[in-house]
Amino acid sequence: MNVVILAAGQGKRMRSDLPKVLHPLAGKPLLGHVLDAVREIGAERICVVYGHGGEQVRIALDAPDITWALQEPQLGTGHAVLQAMPSAVSHQGTSFGAPSAPTLVLYGDVPLIRAPTLRRLIEAAGVGSLALLTAHLDNPQGYGRIVRVGGAVKRIVEEKDADDAERAIREINTGILVAPTAALARWLPSLGKRNAQGEYYLTDIVALAVAEGMPVVTAHPDEPWETEGINSKAQLATLERVHQRNIAGQLMEAGVTLSDPARIDVRGELLCGRDISIDVNCVFEGRVELADNVAIGANCVLKNCRIGSGTRIRPFCHIEDAVVGPDGIIGPYARLRPGTELGRDVHVGNFVEVKNSSIADHSKANHLAYLGDATIGSRVNIGAGTITCNYDGANKLRTVIEDDAFIGSDTQLVAPVTVGRGATLGAGTTLTRDAPPDQLTVSRAKQISIPGWKRPTKNPNAKKKD
Repeated sequence: MNVVILAAGQGKRMRSDLPKVLHPLAGKPLLGHVLDAVREIGAERICVVYGHGGEQVRIALDAPDITWALQEPQLGTGHAVLQAMPSAVSHQGTSFGAPSAPTLVLYGDVPLIRAPTLRRLIEAAGVGSLALLTAHLDNPQGYGRIVRVGGAVKRIVEEKDADDAERAIREINTGILVAPTAALARWLPSLGKRNAQGEYYLTDIVALAVAEGMPVVTAHPDEPWETEGINSKAQLATLERVHQRNIAGQLMEAGVTLSDPARIDVRGELLCGRDISIDVNCVFEGRVELADNVAIGANCVLKNCRIGSGTRIRPFCHIEDAVVGPDGIIGPYARLRPGTELGRDVHVGNFVEVKNSSIADHSKANHLAYLGDATIGSRVNIGAGTITCNYDGANKLRTVIEDDAFIGSDTQLVAPVTVGRGATLGAGTTLTRDAPPDQLTVSRAKQISIPGWKRPTKNPNAKKKD
């Protein structure tokens, strides 16, 4: 199977400098979704026809299994496929594919096409037939219509070129097709552009196939949204919600409890164990793994992280490139930044930020702390207002807090510094040297009280400002 993906369009209605096929759906470029589908059916060599924003598209999605063909200028879908044909015909399976194999044509702005639908279309094509993916729509406006005579497909007419009777047809052309590669190479150079758009339509090959007596067969998607294209931000938003609804359905089928299936966004891969609950407005990016019995509170963002079994993530937490051990309690309003590793039963409370640090079992930082570039042992208590001063203006330096230490509130640990096992730091301490184990270390100005001191008062004779 040769695969050609048309991705050269500018997408003027997107009103964006970003090439249309690079606009994200569920965190992935539109073209990336199409590439996933063709790889799922086993396509090893793929030709992407690019044009508008060309190098940007290539840089974003280049891969060893992709051959790139430039369409410049963009003169229609037939012209676009023609740019791929030299690769398809001449390389004999080395760069693109064998000319004896059929060619599957897809579109880079139709992101929700599914592998089972593509397999059905390929099976319908068999050997030596032209197979079209068509759909029946209640409102076919904007689509080319399938014209049949006696049940057999005879041609496709674009809406701008259709008469009233043809516009009444509800079977539409999705544009996705499978054709014998040798025939496709023969037909494309003969296409004309005598139409309302003045372009070379790929759909005109249907009439050429009929004229040669080649069978023209059809297959249909399971769902109409599989073949919907994106030409505007409104259409992008609509398909985003369709895709997220599908993901939510899959999660619930797998046993995940969603407080509201309409209010979850998965922008990557979400792997869930048993008895997972996810509250509203949570966003999952990259690869996120939730072990058994994890509960995620409302309005959390999790990116590229692993959450251990039994852990509770309370509302409004942001976790990125981090590992949280079992039975933890995180948040609310906690932030775990890249490089964070938490052991078992670790508590990270409200307005606590942890970065590039490890915190061992049963330790807790429940309030208003910053722990950056730190190695924290087991059963450590971090008081409210504690910060590790890890940056000297040029270098990041490490703080070590050993097992069973107690860090009093409003403490500053000026790295590099070590707090020994079982040590206690008094509240308000600024630690600039190592604190010995099993001792109290305090660093404060002497407290004094001044008898007879009076608080300043306003001068009643002072001129008031307007």
